[in-house]
Amino acid sequence: MTSPRAQFPLGPFTPYDANPILQPQGDGWESGSIYNPAAVVKDGQVVLLYRAHADDIVSHVGYAVSDDGINFVRDPEPVLSPSEDHERFGCEDPRVTEIDGTYYLTYTAWDRTNAQLCLATSTDLRTWEKHGPLFPDFNTFEPRAEGVPTPWSKAGAIVDRQVGGRWLMYFGEGSIYHAWSDDLIHWEPAPQDQPLMLPTPEGTFGEFLVEVGPQPIWTDNGLILLLHNAAVKYADGTVRYTCGQLLFDPARPTEVMAQMNYPWLEPSTYEDTHGLVSNVTFVEGLVHFKDTWFAYYGQSDSTLGVATFTPGTPWS
Repeated sequence: MTSPRAQFPLGPFTPYDANPILQPQGDGWESGSIYNPAAVVKDGQVVLLYRAHADDIVSHVGYAVSDDGINFVRDPEPVLSPSEDHERFGCEDPRVTEIDGTYYLTYTAWDRTNAQLCLATSTDLRTWEKHGPLFPDFNTFEPRAEGVPTPWSKAGAIVDRQVGGRWLMYFGEGSIYHAWSDDLIHWEPAPQDQPLMLPTPEGTFGEFLVEVGPQPIWTDNGLILLLHNAAVKYADGTVRYTCGQLLFDPARPTEVMAQMNYPWLEPSTYEDTHGLVSNVTFVEGLVHFKDTWFAYYGQSDSTLGVATFTPGTPWS
């Protein structure tokens, strides 16, 4: 995904004043919550691949399409559902990157003990071939993984062009890691003791964890921009999720060159602060569409919102 107007920091983004744009519906697979969508532009429309579940919290991935990036029409049935033992309680939190006509979807498989980052591929966004867990011996909460069972990995974001002759993925919840691939299917992660970003210092908005957001983009000066989610955890056990940004040089893509020191998106509305997990804005989809950037995010693990930025809008 490339735009001549992409710069670091990307923004400012303004939440849509009529959020949420998608809410639970019916009495079936998306009747409980709808949130955390991947996003891609296909055939002049925005497609969302969103996480949804009923009250059983067994997640599926749904499909919705829009001509304007705001108003979406949903398919009646999910396009990705649990079918394997390691994902029997959910296919969660998709991210998607299109490369040469193939869509590479990463998602979290959940069996109520372990979370494992998995890969699926498609040429039409509706029919998916699953390739299984990517990092079965990894725990991305290292070096603070006490109490988090191994394997544990989430949040894979694939860069849409090669870096140094190889494909690059940023991934991780807890800490952020990277992995390399020659074929986009098989991935070799960095060593477990070499995260490229740890939780941020005490008193900052990522002190509990940092987690990869949508697929990275290229700025107009050739640098990779990665949006991420970050959380603080309070004494009562509740959390607050906000969103940050990182900047990388393709010549040194595993070293953070710059980062935002305060969130560009944070809970502000009723839906952001009340839900299945309250006080969450969790960005997972980003597209450049009709001269505007659209950032799609989960609101308190219950509804789905969007924030927009049109290049030329000043920070205020």
